[in-house]
Amino acid sequence: MTDEIPATYAGPQRVLSGVQPSGDLHLGNYLGALVKFARLQHEVPTFIFVADLHAITAWQEPAKLKGQVREIAAAYLATGLDPKVATIFPQSAVPEHTELAWVFNCVARLGWLDRMTQFKDKAGKHKERASVGLYTYPVLQAADILVYKATQVPVGDDQKQHLELTRDIAGKFNHDFAAPGFFPLPEPLTQGPGARIMSLRDGAAKMSKSDPSDNSRINLTDDAETIAQKVRKARTDADPLPELIADLAGRAEALNLIGIYAALEGRTAQDVLTEYAGQGFGAFKPRLADLAVSVMGPIGAEMRRLMADPAEIDRILGDGAERARAVAAPTVAEVRKLVGLWAG
Repeated sequence: MTDEIPATYAGPQRVLSGVQPSGDLHLGNYLGALVKFARLQHEVPTFIFVADLHAITAWQEPAKLKGQVREIAAAYLATGLDPKVATIFPQSAVPEHTELAWVFNCVARLGWLDRMTQFKDKAGKHKERASVGLYTYPVLQAADILVYKATQVPVGDDQKQHLELTRDIAGKFNHDFAAPGFFPLPEPLTQGPGARIMSLRDGAAKMSKSDPSDNSRINLTDDAETIAQKVRKARTDADPLPELIADLAGRAEALNLIGIYAALEGRTAQDVLTEYAGQGFGAFKPRLADLAVSVMGPIGAEMRRLMADPAEIDRILGDGAERARAVAAPTVAEVRKLVGLWAG
């Protein structure tokens, strides 16, 4: 079999990404990931999953988890993913993820995982109390990507190290089992403008669902009045807007709001600043509120409509899981042969 494998990866281009069902999605998720998923699906075969296996590396209420999976799926659909174009599925519905992850656990080296900074950040001072799953999270992530032989992965800065680990695992597997070109070495798709949206209450902190203040973020499920109110209450300063982006140095909240406006309208921050130069936030915030409501309001309404029909969401996820398994199963079958595992 190995004689049939080309020296370099020659398979189709594919994109893969996923979001954990561990809390409400917000404007940062939309601008940093979801809107880009919707674009990518028309450019290259795209696999988008709900990462419920990753979610349980931290405690999740079992009775609520399935509903959280549906909510993420609803967000995917409401922000433009078409289940007839993209493959949308729950991670746990495709058992090939976990089977390949075990093989990769036996390929990856302990020292590689010891260098993963996200584990150190999440585990903090009490790493002995962290789950083994949290420690090996990046190996499962590698399996998520490589079980579909994905060639491109949308990543933010916090995930670049994990993608490098995926490349290391793919390269070592190809070498160890004399299968050059079997797995691709996936490339990052950097998320570009809008990828890092900051808190509405603190321009130095990333917008996060874990922030105790709901006013720090615009949730995808917020209604129009809530969106407008949060924008009006967003922290700013008393100075007028300058003409140049460089002149916003040290004004984190002002820079954040300009960036949000630009990302929502698909313009550059400099273009927005040129339009509003010399004006204060008393003039700028109402315009930003109107823009945010016009873009985000329909998304929340569509999510609420979708969530009212869980059977339809389940049907879409079930169909997506079947399509995902049709790609993943042959990969794992080939891996079994290469590794020498019992293949029936």
